[in-house]
Amino acid sequence: MFRAASRTRSWPLPSEPGRGARKPEPWRPRAAMAKYLAQIIVMGVQVVGKAFARALRQEFAASRAAADARGRAGHQSAAASSLSGLSLQEAQQILNVSKLSPEEIQKNYEHLFKVNDKSVGGSFYLQSKVVRAKERLDEELRIKAQEDRERGQAPKT
Repeated sequence: MFRAASRTRSWPLPSEPGRGARKPEPWRPRAAMAKYLAQIIVMGVQVVGKAFARALRQEFAASRAAADARGRAGHQSAAASSLSGLSLQEAQQILNVSKLSPEEIQKNYEHLFKVNDKSVGGSFYLQSKVVRAKERLDEELRIKAQEDRERGQAPKT
């Protein structure tokens, strides 16, 4: 019959001569390094996640502020901005006007249109931006005049 073999042991006994305490297994230093690497990765993801969340909150706040500003400006003005592709502020910046004065708008428009003419070395793209900005400001002047008429006031120019 078969007898169990007593000579197979998987670990050394401390009482055996010539064999001292166990040596650490070779995988332990690699496991510690992997643990530190995992901690670094987790910390990096947390930092990036917090920065992303902060940027998202700022974007929502800016979007909310822009929506409030559009609501105050009136529905027609917002519609004009969406149709022309330019906001009122952008159009004012392009034509370099601070208030909606038809004379100032026309003067700046004529100057910028001539300067950006392709025949004098200007840019057709910039010239078209100037035209779109004037159209947007003219539309805003028309909206304000209509609102003033509805209120029974004389239009402000």
